[in-house]
Amino acid sequence: MSDHTYKLIELVGSSPVGVEEAVNSALHKANNSIHNMRWFEVCDIRGNIENGKVDHWQVTVKVGFTLEGD
Repeated sequence: MSDHTYKLIELVGSSPVGVEEAVNSALHKANNSIHNMRWFEVCDIRGNIENGKVDHWQVTVKVGFTLEGD
């Protein structure tokens, strides 16, 4: 196993379907510009209420990725 240096960023994803879909939405979008993503941590879960029901979910995730050259 080689040594790696990671950078940590925070993303917020949303979805009307659920928490998992909100996480996947954030990761999918970030994958367009961030390479070498390795792990994530869910930090916060929120939702919007419309007419007494969950309208959509919003999830904050920290994402770790290896820096180029490692």
